Amino acid sequence: MTKKPVIAIDGFSSTGKSSISKIIAKKLGLIHMDTGALYRGVTYFALQHCLNDNNLIDIPELIASLPKIQLEFQNVDGELKLFLNGKNIDREIRFPQVSDYVSQVAKEAEVRQFLLATQRDIAKKGGIIMDGRDIGTVVLPDADYKFFMTASQDERAKRRFLELELSGEKTDIETVKANLILRDKIDSEREVSPLKKADDAILIDNTDINKEETIDLILSYIKKF
Repeated sequence: MTKKPVIAIDGFSSTGKSSISKIIAKKLGLIHMDTGALYRGVTYFALQHCLNDNNLIDIPELIASLPKIQLEFQNVDGELKLFLNGKNIDREIRFPQVSDYVSQVAKEAEVRQFLLATQRDIAKKGGIIMDGRDIGTVVLPDADYKFFMTASQDERAKRRFLELELSGEKTDIETVKANLILRDKIDSEREVSPLKKADDAILIDNTDINKEETIDLILSYIKKF
């Protein structure tokens, strides 16, 4: 392979896609891009600037405001952090309110088209691992390696609950599970770029294996370069 590979990792939320992709990128000397962060960035902008009288996101207003949104990843102490119009929002995009709305924002065709060119441009040079929900099917259909990550809803809810608890967010596991189920439904049933496994993607079910074992399993499929 004359250039470093392009790796696409898709899958359900709370399967560890982003954290696992970051570690694999470091091990292989690749750039990691969390495409979900881009959608969270748009959602965060909408929550700040596009709420209607009922305190819900006004989708038409958001779509009209897309030209005002500039998202970019910047290297901060060796890690790529997301910046919105010059402000580091890497922490804010993980807030529960953003999680509650991101699937609704991400299903909009105009939003997906807005972010598509950004993702493809970054991948052109190779040497990148990109995770999301439609990377192997839509964004990078010619990726050198494609993986699709899944785990049971109970296991994913447990992981997400522990993550929120560690960050100081107060919630309960049933609320977390209900949010996951709703996101799964929205992501899988949306008309534009639904969450689904690419025909040539390798299925990785990590319900019963830990992060290190998941990483080793994925790496076992990737040829040395």
